[in-house]
Amino acid sequence: MFSFFSKIKNITTIELATKLADNIVLLDVRTPFEYRQGHIAKAKNVPLNKIAAYKEKTDQRIYVICQSGMRSKQAAKQLKQKGYDVINVKGGMNQWSGKVRGGK
Repeated sequence: MFSFFSKIKNITTIELATKLADNIVLLDVRTPFEYRQGHIAKAKNVPLNKIAAYKEKTDQRIYVICQSGMRSKQAAKQLKQKGYDVINVKGGMNQWSGKVRGGK
């Protein structure tokens, strides 16, 4: 049962790094400009202002990242309301020390 007040799970960027070897769904909710500046290779860009329209069929957990963790938390709440199993990456790209890829 969904509760509007249910907590969004969080993981650190270090924990995220250990999961990237698996086939995970990682959404980067920053703007396309920010995304092109540098993103995690597996991340798919779905800006926060478009997250409400996200309709991918997935039984997988979705990891959400942004620059600092604020927008990803908002996105995670919206996705959770739609029934997705979501985890927010705290600290976002500000805390990410792994490789990044530029461009699309």
